[in-house]
Amino acid sequence: MRFSKYNIFSKIRDSNNHFIVNLLTGNADILSQEDAGKMIALKESDTNSDEDFAKELLEKGYLISENEEIKLYRKRYLDFIDLRDEDEIQIFFILNYTCNFACPYCYQDDYYNQNGIISEDLIDAFFRYIQIEFAGRKKYITVFGGEPLLASLKQKELITYLLTKSKEFDLDVCIVTNGYTLNEYIDILRQYRLREIQVTLDGTAEVHNARRFLKSGAATFDKIVRGIDLCLENKISINLRMVIDKENIDNLPELARFAIKKGWTQNTFFKTQLGRNYELHHCQSDSEKLFDRIALYEKIYELTKQHKDIVEFYKPAYSITKFLAGNGVLPDPLFDSCPACKTEWAFDYTGHIYPCTATVGKTGESLGTFFPSVTREIKKIADWQLRDVTSINDCKECNLQLACGGGCGAVAKNIVGNVCSKDCRPVKELLELGFATYFND
Repeated sequence: MRFSKYNIFSKIRDSNNHFIVNLLTGNADILSQEDAGKMIALKESDTNSDEDFAKELLEKGYLISENEEIKLYRKRYLDFIDLRDEDEIQIFFILNYTCNFACPYCYQDDYYNQNGIISEDLIDAFFRYIQIEFAGRKKYITVFGGEPLLASLKQKELITYLLTKSKEFDLDVCIVTNGYTLNEYIDILRQYRLREIQVTLDGTAEVHNARRFLKSGAATFDKIVRGIDLCLENKISINLRMVIDKENIDNLPELARFAIKKGWTQNTFFKTQLGRNYELHHCQSDSEKLFDRIALYEKIYELTKQHKDIVEFYKPAYSITKFLAGNGVLPDPLFDSCPACKTEWAFDYTGHIYPCTATVGKTGESLGTFFPSVTREIKKIADWQLRDVTSINDCKECNLQLACGGGCGAVAKNIVGNVCSKDCRPVKELLELGFATYFND
């Protein structure tokens, strides 16, 4: 027997205790300082004088034979593929790349907004394609941009037609919007089955207005807040997103208190997420203002210790620890964290097909067309579909692979030029923070 290749073992932040997690066998434990010492000795020498301790490690799969581990890995991988093949597909539809905002960190600001046939015929072609290509699969549509809810009569007609077609095919719809025109659209939106509307607030009024303003320079915070209130009054789910970098992170506690005071956090139709501002393709932000992944969550960890109300507004995942705390079991092994061309596709108003929302509209990333004719670049599609931890060489020997899943394919391709390359996540460090947060007792 040997120390499992997939054990993740480390010290809990601000504690003498340690944790061990094995996603392959589905076990996690907190270890006292004494037991952690035994674990370290066993890992280094492959022997242990405490038979009961070694027996427990064996029962939980922290100690395992190489052959048994290989067989279990194959089984869990095949289970993962089967479940993914049955999973729901998120289909992005982009009506335009134009926007009424001038956010300085927009990654689409250098996209060329081509003239396209934005018509009912194109929308019809989109629905024909997805009904044929994804026949028998659970699916839903996410309307994206640019800004999809522009305040023009033509845009309202297109949104209405798209929502009507979605209703005809019994498909849920999500909308990603800056939220500025929710008031103008509410009479349309409340007529249809919307799974959620994602809206961004980058802080309270002063901070948000300095980052997310109209092209005229006008403030947007108050109008977005009125739109959120109106959606919640109409029982339309809001997913509030805060895009974070070093300029606005310290405003998180104040935004949390604002949301709590508004009563949003007690509303069953309200949830939140934090998005890290980072370099995707092109970004106007000064790189010195950007957090890397672990630095962001270390900052959030410190803020939540000082401001307890943050947790009512947002509970960080810290890799798999929030899931473990909430469910009492580990999630299934993550052999692939890139949904592109598997459970995510993107389509835009020019008639092109893309792997995912991170690539849609980017020159050179098109995988074919759905309008005016159907074309597919089979080799490009296959490259995306084959990407997982079993095909990325750098992932194969990494003990963190089943929590990381290889990261984002679009980011990896930007850095290396090859989809089948790694985009590492700081799993061990996130687990150290997560166990301290959710298992501190």
